[in-house]
Amino acid sequence: MTEQGSNRIADSRTSLGIELGSTRIKAVLVDQTGQVIASGAHNWTNQLVDEVWSYRLEDVWDGVAESFALLADDYRVHQHRELCEIGAIGVSAMMHGYLAFDEDDQLLVPFRTWRNTTTQQASEELSELFGVNIPQRWSIAHLHQAILAGEDHVPRVRFLTTLAGYVHWQLTGRKVLGVGDASGMFPLNAEGTGFDEQKLAAYDALIADRGLGWKVSELLPEVLPAGRKAGTLSAEGVSLLDPLGTLHPGAVACPPEGDAGTGMVATNSVRPRTGNVSAGTSVFAMVVLEHPLSKMHSQIDLVATPSGEHVAMVHVNNCTSDLNDWVGLFGELLGAVGATRSSDELYATLFERALAGDPDCGGLLSYNYLSGEHSVGVDQGRPLFVRGPASSFTLANFMRLQLSSAFATLRLGMDVLLRDEGVALDAMFAQGGIFRTKAVAQRILAAALDSPVSVGSNAGEGGAWGMALLASYALSGATEPLADHLDALFAGSQATTVRAEPDEVEGFARFIERYRAGLPIERSASANFTW
Repeated sequence: MTEQGSNRIADSRTSLGIELGSTRIKAVLVDQTGQVIASGAHNWTNQLVDEVWSYRLEDVWDGVAESFALLADDYRVHQHRELCEIGAIGVSAMMHGYLAFDEDDQLLVPFRTWRNTTTQQASEELSELFGVNIPQRWSIAHLHQAILAGEDHVPRVRFLTTLAGYVHWQLTGRKVLGVGDASGMFPLNAEGTGFDEQKLAAYDALIADRGLGWKVSELLPEVLPAGRKAGTLSAEGVSLLDPLGTLHPGAVACPPEGDAGTGMVATNSVRPRTGNVSAGTSVFAMVVLEHPLSKMHSQIDLVATPSGEHVAMVHVNNCTSDLNDWVGLFGELLGAVGATRSSDELYATLFERALAGDPDCGGLLSYNYLSGEHSVGVDQGRPLFVRGPASSFTLANFMRLQLSSAFATLRLGMDVLLRDEGVALDAMFAQGGIFRTKAVAQRILAAALDSPVSVGSNAGEGGAWGMALLASYALSGATEPLADHLDALFAGSQATTVRAEPDEVEGFARFIERYRAGLPIERSASANFTW
């Protein structure tokens, strides 16, 4: 066989994962064993337009194309040839939100992301109707709120999807969605194979007198489990992904997924009694359930793994944004005095300093709510730092406070899941950029959860890598359960496990009680600080 033929066979076995996160779009190419061959990334950010958090669809495609172009450059440098062919592709993105299209496939209103907390009335009404918690960020909550508000676009809606579903649709022509991402649109059935027919009928009955001219089931994408083939990369899709036209069409596409699902895959946390924490702009914990919960909890979402197992999810809108702003401020100070440090050096220095702080953060208090937090009754984000005359205001305590605050609201939800519901958890894994500085944020999270926390060697690759693994699973033919497939890929991989010391656990417990007690301050700021 010629070298060219051998290279083509090797490339046809690769899998591309693309994830559109809150602050970065990343593309990762892996081989059959899940090893990263090349990667590329593009930074972007949401915009608050008319009090709605959104991204422009033009920015979606600019970011996807740039991340792929950088991946192709990386591939060319290391493989000494052009990337012309891939075997499989998968798309992941921020879960939930509202992307509504008309009969001509035109977007009706700007993309409403998971970050918006404007659907409380709909959330409460639907939670009562369905008997399960319907968070404000779910697609059905956005749709119902638009109905309640009498928005004129609603009768013209003909298709409703998530960001991952939209990108997949444009790349393949298929209006489908993976089970995990679909579980953030509308409640699934007990088998985790599709939307709940009884709840679909109940919703249609609820809005029957509105004269909208559609049933909700007609608006939603087809639901597919992990391993199913969900179309192929089309020529039109290639023109969006690779405008230079080097890449060939025809790659197998797997079902698009949400970032929660790819987080579970990237940490091999898809079996019952396993859990993971994904931390970025938001932070969420996923625990795969053995048994149903005893009752509905407003802090707990019921979602699914990409293969349909039931999952309890604690989702928090705010995690690293306020922390990043403080690190940026310290960077400005260094620049003002003529000192230079790379971003990685600055983060590492400040994070490591946090470990010298008091376990309870020295009596300091901070709320990192750049956007609202429904689970604690905060409608509008107002980042807040508070200290008393007796607080120990040191850099170490301040930095420990920022990291503790990043995980504080998560802790409140996990208390409901682990203590009130008694859910069993054998292993907790973590991923996200906040864990890049070794054993700092990981240790504070371990103290927050009073549980060992493990970070794998590929945690920094994040959801794009997890999505690439799902694409590889579909390419392989999915002849074994997803959990078994991942076990084989993760065999021999390394992970670092951190256990917090007893004084750190006790210190975080004191901090979280102060945090609970101070929530009225944050609620008052949200209500009264209007400029």
